[in-house]
Amino acid sequence: MNLVELLQDRVIVADGAMGTLLSAHGIAVTHPYDYANITHSSLVTSVHAEYVAAGAELIETNTYGANRIKLANYELHVQVKQINEAGVRAAREASAGRALVAGAVGPVGKPLAPIGMIEPEDARAAFREQILALLEAGVDALLLETFADIHELEIAFEVASELAQDVPVICHKTFIEDGETLAEGLPLRVAEELKARGASFIGSNCTVGPQRMLGIVRQMAQVEGVAVVAMPTAGMPQNIDGQVMYDMPAAYFGRYGRNLAEAGARIVGGCCGTTPAHIKAVADALRGFKPVAIARTAAAVRERPKEREAVEIDQRSAFAKKLGKKYVVSVELDLPRGTDISKVLQGAEALRDHGCDCIDISDGARARLRMNPMVASHIIQERVGIDVMMHFCCRDRNMLAIQADLLGCHALGLRNILTITGDPAQIGDYPSASSVYDVDSVGMVRILRMFNDGQDLGGNSIGEKTHFLVAVAFNPLAPNLDAERRRLGKKAEEGAMLIYTQPIFEERILDIAVEAAAEHSLPLLVGILPLRSSRHAEFMQNEVPGIEIPENMRAAIAGLGEEDARNYGIDQAREFLIRSKSKTQGCYLMPPFGNYRTAAQVMEAL
Repeated sequence: MNLVELLQDRVIVADGAMGTLLSAHGIAVTHPYDYANITHSSLVTSVHAEYVAAGAELIETNTYGANRIKLANYELHVQVKQINEAGVRAAREASAGRALVAGAVGPVGKPLAPIGMIEPEDARAAFREQILALLEAGVDALLLETFADIHELEIAFEVASELAQDVPVICHKTFIEDGETLAEGLPLRVAEELKARGASFIGSNCTVGPQRMLGIVRQMAQVEGVAVVAMPTAGMPQNIDGQVMYDMPAAYFGRYGRNLAEAGARIVGGCCGTTPAHIKAVADALRGFKPVAIARTAAAVRERPKEREAVEIDQRSAFAKKLGKKYVVSVELDLPRGTDISKVLQGAEALRDHGCDCIDISDGARARLRMNPMVASHIIQERVGIDVMMHFCCRDRNMLAIQADLLGCHALGLRNILTITGDPAQIGDYPSASSVYDVDSVGMVRILRMFNDGQDLGGNSIGEKTHFLVAVAFNPLAPNLDAERRRLGKKAEEGAMLIYTQPIFEERILDIAVEAAAEHSLPLLVGILPLRSSRHAEFMQNEVPGIEIPENMRAAIAGLGEEDARNYGIDQAREFLIRSKSKTQGCYLMPPFGNYRTAAQVMEAL
């Protein structure tokens, strides 16, 4: 009997967590659970058998993370086929014809571009390889589970639909533990979108417990022609002596299993923390239960959010409002290693009085330890009354922290963000520190654009639209200029509003940046760095990537004393600023060592 036939007159009971039980049996986190299909096959089979004995009619293979991208973390990417085949064998042996076997397919484990660095086509290839292995091994269904990114789920479903012509495909979107997600009707919209793509088995697993899952099921059940699948967690986990533990009573889970079926779920199982005892409780609660028709009514959720009209009060930054109306000047000041910010405030005040429009504050450039830029930027804006362009580095934050910090920036009045991927931690003050890179600068542009549309990455409402000015960097001296231009194109597509360049010393290099900016109709701030000495010039030329100082300038400054060299650098910067003014919309001054007096002298050319 197949899945569709089983659903004719009953609610199917699915299994529960696999990783939780494998961990309890001693499989460490450093040993990928999927690899246990080969190294501990009898253990995997016995766990499946426990679920079948508990009443599960649908069990999923232990292959959630068995794709080449995830397995590459353990150098097991060459064993994708073997691990998935072994997973199907273990499940088949345990089911002994008493349960259907669904091939489990999870996300690739890293955010897809433009949020992260995994190209969608690479994810597509990874899904194809894994799904083919599962189908060839003879699964009865495919279960795409724990997908937070709807776009990644759609890619996986497209691959599965293409390859599994006669095998049902279950699509699971995971939702955050947040009442607003339900109130705004996101599960309903997700179900509608997936159905429009051809999915007929749609549901959710993980992240939320049975009570929150009930609201998700009620919304998804409003979509006609869809079999809703629900696999909640066993409540909220807790860390006990380094182990993640769940303590939800099985009877409570079983009671909600019936509630989920009454709300419209046609397949009910469990996710993280659930055990055979939880599944037995569900099976007992559903014994003799017959599915009933669900009364479909739009009143089950709040009306879908409408597009907001243009904001009456312009909440953009003062700097954003100046772009295109005047030639703007932004100056970078260096943050202290310690807590004393007085020199930065002094410099910001002096520059404000000289007509500077914005102060740039970097975020751990060269992986050096400096004061938190969000704090410093807020202090400058509050005490000095000048806008700040806060550089925001992806290196030190995961996807959650990036969004949380950006929301905090907006609440503090920090509206100008320059997105930076960031230098790797190993070149900086603490080489053993971890580099996160969940997201790169292109991905952060997407996040900021979604915030400006009133949504987070998961498509959840953030209440009100933000008003960020989204700035990006462009290096006209990149080793691969074509790749750099393509990358700028991606940033523009995702919502970039302003371009900054690296320091430029020649007009021919500036013209490359001007042409690139014009291609996307974006304003351009030219980077200008006044040279301080011959030693400074040689360092920038030979030790800092992306900077090229003409040989004649290096030769001219080489024979000068300290004061003359400094004056030469300022004069050259002034002249270049004057030549650049007709081609750009502003300048980005980077005085050596954050010397605001040097920046003020260059600004006098305007």
